[in-house]
Amino acid sequence: MHSDIRFQTIDWSKIEKVEYKGETGTAIWQTIQFPGLRIRVVEYSAGYLADHWCQKGHIVHCLEGEFVSELENGELFHLTKGMTYVVSDALSSHRSTTENGVKVLIVDGDFLRQV
Repeated sequence: MHSDIRFQTIDWSKIEKVEYKGETGTAIWQTIQFPGLRIRVVEYSAGYLADHWCQKGHIVHCLEGEFVSELENGELFHLTKGMTYVVSDALSSHRSTTENGVKVLIVDGDFLRQV
């Protein structure tokens, strides 16, 4: 699928904030949705632990703070400000946790599907 997205800017201060509960802590999402593409700024509170193992592919860039991306097989990846991880759909079961809180930019969509 091909989407034509014209040039535009995003003023995140004007994007609605939606709260989601984790197993512990909360996540505040600001989401922009295009056909086949989702862009989010997400803030995880101190003590946040995701309430599920995610199979979706993402590009996750740490804007502020630090977090751990935990794989279901026990591997841990510690990311700090300026670091990014990328994974395609269905290639890992992962979840995020943060001790002190973090702000991340997350991009996902059809381009991360396996062929």
